[in-house]
Amino acid sequence: MSIIDPNCAYCAHGEALAKFGIYICDLTQTRLYLFKEQSHPGRVILANKEHVSDITDLSEDERNAFFADVAHVSRALKDAFHPDRINYGAYNDKGVHLHFHLVPKYRDEYEWGGVFAMNPGLVTRTDAEYEALIAKIKAAL
Repeated sequence: MSIIDPNCAYCAHGEALAKFGIYICDLTQTRLYLFKEQSHPGRVILANKEHVSDITDLSEDERNAFFADVAHVSRALKDAFHPDRINYGAYNDKGVHLHFHLVPKYRDEYEWGGVFAMNPGLVTRTDAEYEALIAKIKAAL
């Protein structure tokens, strides 16, 4: 049975999601989105396909598939963007749909050595630039 919350941006896939993310593709357990704020080139969000609020809400198989998707996308980001590190963020205070931010970090650049800002609003791209980033990620998947 599929669990969907029509009030959730990740479930509704509408205007609320379009404010911060662009759909890339479905993976085994997750949906992959490009985060529109690109202070860290290649930043993405992986959201569980069904509306669950916590990793403990998943079965063992679902949890394993979720983290397999995280690892798969992390490898793709490393191949596509060559960051020095990938930071992982799972903040669930306000958004109650299980999702992870994967944030490529680059030594001697913005926020190296610290926690990434959730939405600093410093770098946005044109539609063509977003499409190029998405194509680069898809090619590495």
